[in-house]
Amino acid sequence: MRPKLSVRNPVEQWFNDLDKRPVLTGTGSILCLLIISWLAFGWNLGNVGLFDETEPLFAEASRQMLVTGDWITPFFNGHTRFDKPALIYWCQAIAYKIIGVNEWAVRLPSALAAIGLIGLSFYTVQWHLAKKEELEQVTRPTHRYFTALLSGALMALTPEMIVWGRTGVSDMLLTGCMASALLCFFLGYAQGTSSRTTQFPNQWYLACYVLIAASILTKGPVGIVLPGIVILGFLLYLGKVREVFREMHLWMGMLIILGLSAPWYVLVIWRNGWDYINSFFGYHNIERFTGVVNGHSEPWYFYFLVVLLGFAPYSIYLPLAITRLKFWQRSHWCTQERSQQLGLFAVFWFAGVFGFFTIAVTKLPSYVLPLMPAAAILVSLLWSTPIFSSFFQVSAWINVIFLTIISVAFFHMSVFVGYDPAVPNIRQLLEQSGIPTLGGITWLLCAIVIAGLLLSRRRVPVIGINLVGFMVFLAVVLMPTMFLADQQRQLPLRELSALAVQAKQPKEQLVMVGFEKPSVTFYTHERVEYLKFPQDAREYIQTQVEHKVQPPSLLLILEHKKLQQMDLAAVQYKNLGVKGAYQLIRVLFNRMETEKINIS
Repeated sequence: MRPKLSVRNPVEQWFNDLDKRPVLTGTGSILCLLIISWLAFGWNLGNVGLFDETEPLFAEASRQMLVTGDWITPFFNGHTRFDKPALIYWCQAIAYKIIGVNEWAVRLPSALAAIGLIGLSFYTVQWHLAKKEELEQVTRPTHRYFTALLSGALMALTPEMIVWGRTGVSDMLLTGCMASALLCFFLGYAQGTSSRTTQFPNQWYLACYVLIAASILTKGPVGIVLPGIVILGFLLYLGKVREVFREMHLWMGMLIILGLSAPWYVLVIWRNGWDYINSFFGYHNIERFTGVVNGHSEPWYFYFLVVLLGFAPYSIYLPLAITRLKFWQRSHWCTQERSQQLGLFAVFWFAGVFGFFTIAVTKLPSYVLPLMPAAAILVSLLWSTPIFSSFFQVSAWINVIFLTIISVAFFHMSVFVGYDPAVPNIRQLLEQSGIPTLGGITWLLCAIVIAGLLLSRRRVPVIGINLVGFMVFLAVVLMPTMFLADQQRQLPLRELSALAVQAKQPKEQLVMVGFEKPSVTFYTHERVEYLKFPQDAREYIQTQVEHKVQPPSLLLILEHKKLQQMDLAAVQYKNLGVKGAYQLIRVLFNRMETEKINIS
């Protein structure tokens, strides 16, 4: 009998060929990561307007810094804004100086922070695997670069990262600084230098200190508390606190952090005194952790849901990724080379951030954004080794079920969409657009493909199918939804703001009635008086009439139904424009008889 010829798997043959060209593999991986990063954070970044209510607050405060030259105290609409420290405002103001005052500049710091973090994650995972190959005396550059690419792709192509990486607020800048600081710590720890041979920490520890200072300047004490919890927990577990703190030259590091972050705090407190201390440290830090602020109270399991959906669809592999590491086997990890403890460090990173904000009373989805890079690293390391266990099969089938549930949810999206007074017909618009149907089809096809491969008992590239599905989802669902929301919700306010700028007379006041929409302040570059109820507006007009304010008129932006509740006669105002649910009018004081204004 003739011997059977062994036929090599084409995929394995392809990988073996690439292993012979490590430079090509590395370059290709980097190019792929750049393309993915551009799709996630650069594509159409500034082609939609700012979304109320938070983004324009940062954008306008940064514009005020640039216009006034006051780089110490942030202002919005004539009032101090002590919610966040100055770094995000500085970054946006610098972007304004470079590319102009526009939406691109507002969001550029967030996008660059996300892309920079992804690049550092790619380097860290690749370096970790290269050290592993040295220990095992093997060379697998294709495997190494593809796993690093997977880590970056998982980090970029998740709902939580895309939302905040495309929004001009401080959350992604904090995550970029804090997560990069933690990665730099690990690289410094893995390449640790004995304190006896040098008087300075290595370059990675120095970078960690600088990035922690940037985190403090982005969001305050949490910028050092969270990295401190993660690093201290990791070192306590390994019993290396003293050893590593010595080689880090911790006291020198603390001086670096204080030297970079403290001057601005000293200046802003010197200028604003207890107003700043009570507002920022008291209300926005202590009260947020110990009590409910702005009604953001959620149940204890809130962040389980946030991680499940914010890291979807890969989140279902997190339990397997964490348990596979057997982090409870302390003796095993203590004997490992430092460079091989990345998985354990990611577990402490994930648990530290998750636990800290679970304990906090005020809860918001963006708070756990800094754990998303750890989640991506954990799942990428899971897929860096062959997986054929029964646990993997169970996780893969849960993946199928999860995608099916997401698909069904999209097919019935109109049930979950709440009422928005700015877009009262949002449900009908979504149904007419066909976006929910496309979302349902996308995830249903992914579920079918994965299920088919599992049933055929082939080696299943499940994670790749999820990634491709998310890229399709980004193109056919997330992007069109973003443009639809902008067109229906924000475009009317931008158009009315432009009309208001053209129609506004010198010293004429601009008033908005209803929910506060800070985008009006940003797009008009004017101070806006925000009044919540029509009754407040009537009383305000009455006061202006009695004081004979000049010019004898004001501009008013409000919803149509609120104009009816104002009970103004047709001769008492002039209609200047109607856009969407909003209307711009000029209230004429000289045509108004005071006694006819009904004040209840």
